[in-house]
Amino acid sequence: MTSAGRFAPSPSGELHVGNLRTAILAWLFARSTGRQFLMRVEDLDRARAGAEAEQLRDLAAIGVTWDGGVVRQTEREPLYAEAISRLAAAGMTYECFCTRREIQEAPSAPHAPQGAYPGTCRNIDPAELEFKRTIRPAAIRLRAAVRDWTVEDQLHGTYTGMVDDFVLRRNDGVTAYNLAVVVDDAAQGVDQVVRGDDLLPSTPRQAYLASLLHVPVPEYAHVPLVVNSDGARLAKRDGAVTLADLAFAGLDAGHVRDVILESLGLPAGPLEKALAVFDPAGLPRDPWVWPGAAGVGA
Repeated sequence: MTSAGRFAPSPSGELHVGNLRTAILAWLFARSTGRQFLMRVEDLDRARAGAEAEQLRDLAAIGVTWDGGVVRQTEREPLYAEAISRLAAAGMTYECFCTRREIQEAPSAPHAPQGAYPGTCRNIDPAELEFKRTIRPAAIRLRAAVRDWTVEDQLHGTYTGMVDDFVLRRNDGVTAYNLAVVVDDAAQGVDQVVRGDDLLPSTPRQAYLASLLHVPVPEYAHVPLVVNSDGARLAKRDGAVTLADLAFAGLDAGHVRDVILESLGLPAGPLEKALAVFDPAGLPRDPWVWPGAAGVGA
């Protein structure tokens, strides 16, 4: 199978400058290493009508190209079900009936990392299990055998993070992100994952799950986010941050692309110019403060 990188947006709305910067970086990482670059729409949750088309249009407008067709997670449920069945057959899953509030209010298990699932439903006796099944549907959790896991990241180096009994399938039947992303990357031959560094803490869970499913763990590169003037992660509420809004302010897609490339220390113009000199070692390690439409238009 050909090795690949990917960009995998959730179609909840238009992409903002931070999303576009990450997409450009994922493209540069993949193309600079001779990998294919794939597009996957992670539409298991929070899908908004028309958002996928808007996102693909904006990515094309800044020069991000991809190989093959667009893959959608909603079309891949049989793969997720098969992976959960394999884990269940090996005794690595259990049913969980806890609500979010019950989890928040439950005392932590001894020596459990902060924020970890406390294991309330891990060892329910058969009678209680049958009773709880009559009250509400169950989520499916992983029965983790470790408390943490270590991964290597191209920008962050060695990173060790928490692993708890995380959800594999929610109680509404929707496959959870941590399982879907591992199954999809393995099935598509994705061996390089470039994404925002806000997702680094979830990476040990995914790498551990990959080891249980006996699939390769990708190479990781978690890139700095784009933040607003207050240092918070950039969001649509920060004003003109999407291509459509910036176009209304008089800034076309090519100009926005060039501003993003400048923030990375790369030459303006088509992405192929940046690709010719791209070196991950030279990338900024700090978040980029978005200057706003007025700042980028100056």
